[in-house]
Amino acid sequence: MQLGLIGLGKMGGNMRERLRRAGHTVVGYDRNPDVSDVKDLAELVGKLEAPRTVWVMVPAGHATQSVVDELKDLLSAGDTVVDGGNSRWSDDEKHAAELGVREIGFVDAGVSGGVWGLENGYALMVGGSKEHVDRLRPIFDALKPEGPYGYVHAGKVGAGHFSKMVHNGIEYAMMQAYAEGWELLEKVKSVDNVREVFRSWQEGTVIRSWLLDLAVNALDDDAHLDGLRGYAEDSGEGRWTVEAAIDNAVPLPAITASLFARFASRQDDSPQMKMIAALRNQFGGHAVESAKK
Repeated sequence: MQLGLIGLGKMGGNMRERLRRAGHTVVGYDRNPDVSDVKDLAELVGKLEAPRTVWVMVPAGHATQSVVDELKDLLSAGDTVVDGGNSRWSDDEKHAAELGVREIGFVDAGVSGGVWGLENGYALMVGGSKEHVDRLRPIFDALKPEGPYGYVHAGKVGAGHFSKMVHNGIEYAMMQAYAEGWELLEKVKSVDNVREVFRSWQEGTVIRSWLLDLAVNALDDDAHLDGLRGYAEDSGEGRWTVEAAIDNAVPLPAITASLFARFASRQDDSPQMKMIAALRNQFGGHAVESAKK
């Protein structure tokens, strides 16, 4: 199957490679000419056969809107746009309506997998009409992990990004719990090998997880995370999750507290945020700040 892919950063570039390994033809565009296959979006669209599919992997907000606006004038009836970035779910209906005027389909895809997705596959949460989603199933099958799980048609337009938003909210709370436990272990005098305590939890315990494995990786690199500043950004989904909870009167005390803890990290050098920063770097390649000397 042919696919146009816009945005060849940490995830987009690896997605292009995974799709090509599966035998699909991918024409990629990025503002960085060193990684781009074409010089602009017009050339990208011109290299695809109708009905075209163009997957967008650019930052949420203005960047995504700009790409959607340009594609609306380049694509034709029967083509489909997939937004695989971390867009706010409420933007999806707007984009679907804008493209729908030209009879261009729209699918939103929440994508999880970070820098590990090339080899492990990407978990995909997809929203859109059955007609549009089913046509793209070969692409989804190539990107997802091997086996029966890792892909879901979550519902109508917006459902994919809403599901990914909730996923990231849960991720916030899980990372916060590991970080708080790590700080407490580091604080007491009786425990003198915190890294190996974390490692011992990787088998046979109810809290074993991929995040725990990544925490051990981070501690193997820096046993006490001394090289990191206790500062962690939030990428937006945590805030949106809390806002959605307020709108729907759903109590989310753990997720809300984990979001506020990140805000607190910007005021002081928080030990917990060293672990949060380390985990974000491990699974997503997110930037970390070095400790001040």
